[in-house]
Amino acid sequence: MSKITGKTKLLGIIGDPLKHSLSPVIHNAAISYLGVDYIYVPFPLKPKDLTTAIAGFSSIGIVGFNVTIPHKQAIIPFLSETTPTAQLVGAVNTVWRTKTGWKGTNTDIDGFLSPLQSLQRDWANLTPIILGNGGAARAVVVGLAQLGCLKIHVVGRDRQKLWQFAQSWKNTQLTATLRIYFWDELSEIIEETELLINTTPIGMFPNINDSPMESILFARMPENAIVYDLIYTPNPTQFLKNAQQQGLITIDGLEMLIQQGAVALQFWLQKTVPVDVMTQSLQDYLNLQ
Repeated sequence: MSKITGKTKLLGIIGDPLKHSLSPVIHNAAISYLGVDYIYVPFPLKPKDLTTAIAGFSSIGIVGFNVTIPHKQAIIPFLSETTPTAQLVGAVNTVWRTKTGWKGTNTDIDGFLSPLQSLQRDWANLTPIILGNGGAARAVVVGLAQLGCLKIHVVGRDRQKLWQFAQSWKNTQLTATLRIYFWDELSEIIEETELLINTTPIGMFPNINDSPMESILFARMPENAIVYDLIYTPNPTQFLKNAQQQGLITIDGLEMLIQQGAVALQFWLQKTVPVDVMTQSLQDYLNLQ
């Protein structure tokens, strides 16, 4: 990594928790390869401190930052502008400074779709199930619609938040039809899906033995089903381990992390980003070689 000087520009990520985050690994690897005078650092941030932090970021001249749980929707009122993609998703994961204030977009869609686009499936006749209804789930909904899915099932625990989630898509340009279910109804629809996506933080480090779904339900899924966990630490999660035991196809969150990060870095640096360098840095860090 290049030496930090008084001229070094700041990038980073806000979220709570952040100890598990591998974003600094991949971003700083790309920054070092490109030889630009930037550094990317984690900013652990509780929800109650968001207002103070964003004001501080403006004061110290931070160039841009990523946004993760639980701030992807809460950050929007602090932005002077959002891209059409972010407006459709209703959640932001990438922010950068402009002359008129902070601008935000959502690169989670790019990351989420990356490992799915190489798979040969009849997406129009496949009805995916999304576990969770937060900011990440919103990006997944838009991504699935772009992939060609016409119907999407969303499962949540909080009835009020789930209803609000469903209502928020009305009068938007979303091309898919959403149907919401409560968590205790998951067992009634699990046999119908060939794509199950976990967007909740359940199973994330340090709660590595947790899973958002009972292991017995995986046995009821079609044998060619895909189980996708957006979590990348631990790798694999208990959720994916349970799916693997049933012989199902599994996708972890590592490729999504890399691809969404690469798009974000392009926004900040206005340069072509070395995705292969970011991937190699992650493999080295996790000892996956």
